[in-house]
Amino acid sequence: METLERQIWVDGRFVPWGDATVHLLSHSLQRGSLVFDYMSVHPCPAGEAVFRLDEHVERFLRSCELTGLQPGLGAGEIRAAILDTLRLNPGARAVKVSGYLASIEIDVVPADDRLTVSIAAYDPAADITAHKPGRAPAGRESVRLWIEKERKNRRADIVPAQAKTAANYASPMVAKARARAAGYDEILLIDEFGAVAEGPTTNIFLVDREGVVVTPSIERVLLGVTRASVIEIARHDGYEVSETSVRPDELMNAAEVFLTGTTAGVLPVESIDGQPIGGGAPGPVSRALRQHFARVVAGEDEDFVHWLTPVERGD
Repeated sequence: METLERQIWVDGRFVPWGDATVHLLSHSLQRGSLVFDYMSVHPCPAGEAVFRLDEHVERFLRSCELTGLQPGLGAGEIRAAILDTLRLNPGARAVKVSGYLASIEIDVVPADDRLTVSIAAYDPAADITAHKPGRAPAGRESVRLWIEKERKNRRADIVPAQAKTAANYASPMVAKARARAAGYDEILLIDEFGAVAEGPTTNIFLVDREGVVVTPSIERVLLGVTRASVIEIARHDGYEVSETSVRPDELMNAAEVFLTGTTAGVLPVESIDGQPIGGGAPGPVSRALRQHFARVVAGEDEDFVHWLTPVERGD
């Protein structure tokens, strides 16, 4: 399907891709008050399916709650709208749900706080990156990671890391651009206490020398749906998993390090700050988890097939 033929759901009606616009002076564009969630769609034996649809909808509503936005829609309504949007946009491999203040505002606190909800279903590669010059090559087996040395400021009055809001991505954008210019693929952020936090769109895991799978605890990281899935898969496969504070030196001395995310899946890290990790990437644990996760999203593991919502039936 050509991108221009795709339809975007906006407050209950479908709008052509090119017509789904917002005013330049809208509050969310000028103030970063947009919240969103992003989920993947996979071809499965029974047809296309959304991976962990309910968890993504719940996280979207949680982001709205954390930022004080009122979507005016319940989880069931958003869920149904996502499936309707997918049926109208065949071949989509991703869904992005956005909630934004479309009104033109002067004050930081909007006078008109009505939230517009939109749902876009598309193929990121064919519809977006294929049309971008200088795009990064697809299909990397591992990545080179840079630890961002500026600490994340998480005062109590700052929007929490658990909220997927546009404003939270501005600082990582700047840091990741610097890292890419220096030859790295991805960055890793640290929190205000100097502990490892997350990547801009990924969570981080390490495998220690005893074979324990370790990831930062949830207090200061985005509650990644893929993160939670990999934790459950790892425990299912017999690995010990620890959610705890992680120091940068623990990463450098780990047997393996890998990232997780909706787009990344399970992505091994080959080096951090130029130092190779373990015996090379992917290591045996990250390779096994990556392969198992791939089977899960393809609908090939009966133990986890309940995580997949069929697009056609939607049940």
